[in-house]
Amino acid sequence: MEYEPVIGLEVHAQLLTNTKIFCGCSTRFGAAPNSHTCPVCLGMPGVLPVLNKKVVEFAMKMALATNCHINPSNVWARKNYFYPDLPKGYQISQYAYPLAERGYVDVKTGSETKRIGITRIHMEEDAGKLIHDENTPVSLVDFNRTGVPLIEIVSEPDMRSPEEGTEYLHRLHEILVYLEICDGNMEEGSFRCDANVSLRPRGREEFGTRTELKNMNSFRNVQRALEYEIKRQQYILESGGSVVQETRLWDDSQGVTHAMRGKEEAHDYRYFPDPDLVPVVISDQWIEEVRACLPELPLAKRERFIRDYQIPPYDAGVLTASRALADYYEATTACCGRPKNASNWVMGDILGHLKEDKLLMSECPVTPQSLGDMIGLIEDGTISGKIAKDVFEEMWKSGKEPRTIIQEKGLVQITDAAALEAAIDEVLKENPSQLAEYRQGKDKLFGFFVGQAMKATRGKANPKLVNEILKKKLSE
Repeated sequence: MEYEPVIGLEVHAQLLTNTKIFCGCSTRFGAAPNSHTCPVCLGMPGVLPVLNKKVVEFAMKMALATNCHINPSNVWARKNYFYPDLPKGYQISQYAYPLAERGYVDVKTGSETKRIGITRIHMEEDAGKLIHDENTPVSLVDFNRTGVPLIEIVSEPDMRSPEEGTEYLHRLHEILVYLEICDGNMEEGSFRCDANVSLRPRGREEFGTRTELKNMNSFRNVQRALEYEIKRQQYILESGGSVVQETRLWDDSQGVTHAMRGKEEAHDYRYFPDPDLVPVVISDQWIEEVRACLPELPLAKRERFIRDYQIPPYDAGVLTASRALADYYEATTACCGRPKNASNWVMGDILGHLKEDKLLMSECPVTPQSLGDMIGLIEDGTISGKIAKDVFEEMWKSGKEPRTIIQEKGLVQITDAAALEAAIDEVLKENPSQLAEYRQGKDKLFGFFVGQAMKATRGKANPKLVNEILKKKLSE
């Protein structure tokens, strides 16, 4: 029997607010354990939470960017469970009345575009972090993360392959980072994903028994975990067994999932409205104010780059991978007026050097204006493409403007035809045997003469003019 995977993803994104969702403690990552805590986030008796308005606005941005309907009234709920990293014994979340519902994201797999539904987006607070000692049977708890604001984005079970699931995850990550409401760092836990996976006979409407996968801290691990779990469930079903509904942990080192616990249902958490927090009322005016602050989103920007700059879809995909990179490319293009040339330099030299030096786009030592000016100097014949590589290296090291470097190093391109003719005559004179071979039909030696002419002029000769003069000389 042929089986079809059914996949749904639950994504938790940590919001980039300076303070926690219900108190004034810092959300900064990497502080000393338990140093960013207070009676509110530790759940001390008698304290009252106060909602951070910025959390609501950030969540609304994501809801609008994913085509969700924002509910005019949404209610806070207590999700009750016991775990050592949850100091209150419950998590403040949303259940029956979430912030937003019924959205979607379009993803591309191959040449096809598929719409993945979003069931809901709700706000909640994060729990703490358990640290397990490898040498002794002791676990430590750090409550710094307790109360850090999250949004949970719950998809419909619309994905039918690990590739679709990974692509959907990439799109959510891209949108969150573009909106500047989440840094998307999976290693630090600010972007986390749980997956629900089941199999059903192909063609059947009814879903199979699902398992939940946790502990996947990279896009690659999400895909690997989905692939493994699909094979595991298929083996069970084909062997005549039954899949057990449970939560399983992904083990990256072994490439397998392990049973963790039986999967809880909603009633196990005994949800009820939080008595300390009033409903969040969202007016149409507030929604429109937030909508007006939305940036151009990645997909729209990608399509505009292809349409307006006439660059290939591959280039547009690379250049819009981050908002900062897209802005850098546009500023460079505005300066030089050569979209494809700018694309080549940004995708090649800029990204290559950033990767090599482990720098962020914001730390790039070459400004878009400087890069655009250098491209313009290539186009007007002031320098050759070869010289430009040397100029760029100096720009990267020193931060100097290209014109300054060209003047200091005497790198202006030679465009004087008489001077080039003299240099080429000397090259032909010094290489009589190659000249004889060329005139006997060995056409490939033309490249040799071009190289010698460039060497004789220390790379300053205008390549186009060198080619023209050489063709004329060699045909005499």
